[in-house]
Amino acid sequence: MPVPTIRWMERKIRIIDQTRLPENLVFLDIDNIEDLADAIRKLKVRGAPAIGVAAGMGVALAAKLFSSSEKNDFQTYILETISHLGSTRPTAVNLFWALERMKKVLLSQQNAEIKKIQNALEKEALSIFEEDQHICREMGKHGARLLPQRGTVMTHCNAGGLATADFGTALGVIYSAVEAGKEIQVYANETRPLLQGSRLTAWELQESQIDVTIICDSAAGMVMREKKIDCVIVGADRVAANGDTANKIGTYNLAVLAEKHQVPFYVAAPKSTFDSEIQDGSEIPIETRSQDEVIFGFNKQTGPENVSVYNPAFDVTPHELVTAFITEKGILNPPFKQAILTMFTT
Repeated sequence: MPVPTIRWMERKIRIIDQTRLPENLVFLDIDNIEDLADAIRKLKVRGAPAIGVAAGMGVALAAKLFSSSEKNDFQTYILETISHLGSTRPTAVNLFWALERMKKVLLSQQNAEIKKIQNALEKEALSIFEEDQHICREMGKHGARLLPQRGTVMTHCNAGGLATADFGTALGVIYSAVEAGKEIQVYANETRPLLQGSRLTAWELQESQIDVTIICDSAAGMVMREKKIDCVIVGADRVAANGDTANKIGTYNLAVLAEKHQVPFYVAAPKSTFDSEIQDGSEIPIETRSQDEVIFGFNKQTGPENVSVYNPAFDVTPHELVTAFITEKGILNPPFKQAILTMFTT
């Protein structure tokens, strides 16, 4: 079981500072909204489900910290907090999903006393957290059935316990399979430029005593050609209504390679990551991050100063390249548009 990445501490939110891994396991106690927004922006807490949980807790924290007795000021302050947290990262839909849930609770309690609203917001934030724990377990259970008794999985970025409230989406499938007695090995792509695969995925798999091998992103095609893996499993930050999937940059490359080498390509994502209001991948907003992550990453200059850098944090994998989606509701098979619609209406 991975080390818990986020916890509610009444008037604080405790997170693992993921920028310090794997050298040091450091916990941060966040007691104000600006520090939380900074932690999300700077990837101290990251992963679509974990960002959603953090945002929900952030709204609850803001409510707890409000000291005035003026109800109109309270509502304005909470709405401003929701807007502020929503501005931190544009791609992961779980962030906006969680904030919308908190906003609905706030507006539904307009006639209540501030103390009651504070308690309602805290309860909703903890519900988001607990639901994510349950969802991870359900996804893991469904996805584990797709893996052979002895098999090898390739994954990209980090979609494990560090990215969720429990043991992950993509890695949750692996944890569940191991708990069921299956022998699973993992190839973890390093995931340039911030190395979430080598720094985070490999770290937490080692902590859980699961056999993991790090490879450079550029080695993925060769590993597939050598028939060393049985499938690819990745997470997702947003899935459009037709199944087009935004995930960490480099995921699209893997999907193309997997199709070429006839390797199943699975996406593990909770229902909250599916955005039914976006029809296809062309509508998904893609975050572009600082050039310093590419040429000054980890305090080492790896490119000439003032060179042009294009650093999208995510790419979009067309639905035709996805073999199936692993969700808490079960396995979604093509045609995905109908399968996703059915998931939302049943």
